[in-house]
Amino acid sequence: MAAINVKSEIAGNVWKIQLKPGDKVEADGEIMILESMKMEIPVLSPKAGTIREIKVSEGEAIGEGQLVAVLDA
Repeated sequence: MAAINVKSEIAGNVWKIQLKPGDKVEADGEIMILESMKMEIPVLSPKAGTIREIKVSEGEAIGEGQLVAVLDA
């Protein structure tokens, strides 16, 4: 199994985390939703796998390119 790092494509706030460690996710499945400039932007999984770790918490301000989750694919 390979560890896949999931990074934010934008700066914003973590609005809602959809999955927790141990949850299965499909390719392009929603891991969390960010809020930026009053828009909701989903963070999608690049591959199918299992969430190993969520690196942020709801309400946290994050930067573009920040590591937000790690999954096993």
